[in-house]
Amino acid sequence: RFVRTDAYVRAMTEKRIVITEFGTYAYPDPCKNIFSRFFSYFKGVEVTDNALVNVYPVGEDYYACTETNFITKINPDTLETIKQVDLCKYVSVNGATAHPHIENDGTVYNIGNCFGKNFALAYNIIRIPPLQADKEDPMNKSEVVVQFPCSDRFKPSYVHSFGLTSNYIVFVETPVKINLLKFLSSWSLWGANYMDCFESNETMGVWLHVAEKKKGRLLNIKYRTSAFNLFHHINTYEDNGFLIVDLCTWKGFEFVYNYLYLANLRANWDEVKRQAEKAPQPEARRYVLPLNIDKVRNLFLRFSWVFFLVSKKKGKNLVPLPYTTATATLRSDETIWLEPEVIFSGPRHAFEFPQINYKKYGGKPYTYTYGLGLNHFVPDRLCKLNVKTKETWVWQEPDSYPSEPIFVSHPDALEEDDGVVLSIVISPGAGPKPAYLLILNAKDMSEVARAEVEVNIPVTFHGLFKRA
Repeated sequence: RFVRTDAYVRAMTEKRIVITEFGTYAYPDPCKNIFSRFFSYFKGVEVTDNALVNVYPVGEDYYACTETNFITKINPDTLETIKQVDLCKYVSVNGATAHPHIENDGTVYNIGNCFGKNFALAYNIIRIPPLQADKEDPMNKSEVVVQFPCSDRFKPSYVHSFGLTSNYIVFVETPVKINLLKFLSSWSLWGANYMDCFESNETMGVWLHVAEKKKGRLLNIKYRTSAFNLFHHINTYEDNGFLIVDLCTWKGFEFVYNYLYLANLRANWDEVKRQAEKAPQPEARRYVLPLNIDKVRNLFLRFSWVFFLVSKKKGKNLVPLPYTTATATLRSDETIWLEPEVIFSGPRHAFEFPQINYKKYGGKPYTYTYGLGLNHFVPDRLCKLNVKTKETWVWQEPDSYPSEPIFVSHPDALEEDDGVVLSIVISPGAGPKPAYLLILNAKDMSEVARAEVEVNIPVTFHGLFKRA
């Protein structure tokens, strides 16, 4: 079924894009003259509710979402659309990611940008509690847990996901920025879409922020590293005073989405590869963030000139964990400079859309992750990665394009990878059955079964498995 959002219903009724989307500007109303169109620009920004990115539960309800303040309640059994919900009516955010964290008790955490102190932009972590005995809608009890400051007053970073453990929240602030002034002025005066308002800060690098989840307190530690794009966190966990943060990164400050316009992807294969070679290159990385550096900082303040000379010459590593080559170095300006361990890298091959055995290992030490393999941006394989040994397993078939892998644990699982992996595969040249649901053995990525359908299925982003 199509999610019958306002964006969908109005577009189908008027047979044109009525609300501006991520990379598509709304077509002007042909019934309006030039003056009517001009003055309509001053009515304010109309935000899309086109819920094409993900689905997640809140209490007993399920919501389809994109990355704006609108989410759409759906019936999980019939897939019928129930109603639109505006997050702004419940909590202080201008939008929220499509990658919330869902704890085992049903608590939902998410992040969205907002206006903070002195009208400066910031990022709020919001918490939606599980359904209580009074059966009141959990949305009514939403709250802001902590607010992360923005490095640039009017240019928030694009945020697609974040990290969460039992005790900490990790927000990665990248150099891909949204120019708010450009967003408001260009949208109102001459028309633009979301993509037109992105720009890159070439000197910022990446800032990592950490907060205590229960106390809502920001850690006064400045973590820095070199520039990359980030969409998906793989997992985050704690280990003896350190945070292990595993990410799917794209090296450099240039926005990867610049290379994903439909015209580029519709080009011949040689041109697609040529564009991909110019784009930021993908790597799955592990960063290690030391949490207890008070002793190091005190030492630095007491013997700053000695420590500066030692760290300058030897690059003193604050990470003693034996299983990783990731480093953290205290610099003279008291920032912690992070260098990653690369856990997956291939020429123009990305490990993206990562999934883990989330219910049991989300926010905890883990071994396996499952991802969608992108070959020059084209999804042509499913991968399993051992993050400790870097061993990989691959499922791949010619002319077959899988979706994000969904891990489903065996009810009587004894090991982390006891279960199956689900993926929707599109096979355009396969005749009367151009798509199927693929079921793989999660241990070795061998095929268990497939359920073919006789309809065309569009390319998907994210989803979940719901038991009947």
